Amino acid sequence: MVNKRKLRRANMSEGAEDPLSAAVVSRDHSTLDMVAEAVKHDQTMLAYQPVMQAMPPHDIAFYEGYIRVLDATDRVIPAREFMHVVYDKEIGRELDCLALQHGLRALSQSPNIRLSINMSARSIGYSRWSKILERFIKKDPTIGERLILEITEASAMAAPELLIDFMDRKQKHGIAFALDNFGAGTTAIGHFRDFYFDAVKIDGQFIRNVCNCPDNQAVVRALVGIAKQFDMLIVAESVETQAEAEFLVSIGVDCLQGFLYGAPTVSPPWLEEMKQRNRA
Repeated sequence: MVNKRKLRRANMSEGAEDPLSAAVVSRDHSTLDMVAEAVKHDQTMLAYQPVMQAMPPHDIAFYEGYIRVLDATDRVIPAREFMHVVYDKEIGRELDCLALQHGLRALSQSPNIRLSINMSARSIGYSRWSKILERFIKKDPTIGERLILEITEASAMAAPELLIDFMDRKQKHGIAFALDNFGAGTTAIGHFRDFYFDAVKIDGQFIRNVCNCPDNQAVVRALVGIAKQFDMLIVAESVETQAEAEFLVSIGVDCLQGFLYGAPTVSPPWLEEMKQRNRA
């Protein structure tokens, strides 16, 4: 009688792919093809979410722009559905270019807003990305003063020396830098002295249900303390309830972002507000 377990192990040792792995690979290829088609046909855009001042008068501090692509049926696909597949590929750098270009155009057309755009440290050496940034700043030097570039902890720590040099050069143009997903990665505290981030964004996993989770409260307090020590603006992500907001304000968070204040929308909110004022 054939031992099925031994046969299965033998097949796997010979490189046979199990059905689950095959399905994951197939899905990733399909996602990559979708993104490539969207980039090829310029089917990309930004979705904007407000970041609110924690203290009165509770104005909008800035907006964050999230890259979106359209699939073959014109559905808007959020970054979480494809970024894990493309972040280490050239198509990921192309998406960074498009996100930056969309964001800089918005800043150019609306001089009264500030906007943050996500980028990867991998894009620092990508010539097209750098040329887009340089072209817009040369055309309008005030754009740099209203631009915030967000970099995740993982991306920052992948090439710290490269990023430190880049930040030093670009901060001279007024560009601000925010460390995204703060607390989720493995940033060495010593690097804070070298990076000079202007802001940190505490990862949402510690913010959700923070009022009912003593462990999360301890983590958030510690992260706030570190950020304050280095004189950085503190933003809490994924704020969904008023109770969470009140707790965060009580421990010194400067800005709040999340569904409590609005979901990301592909219709620029500041343009909608302008239309309403004009109608009034």
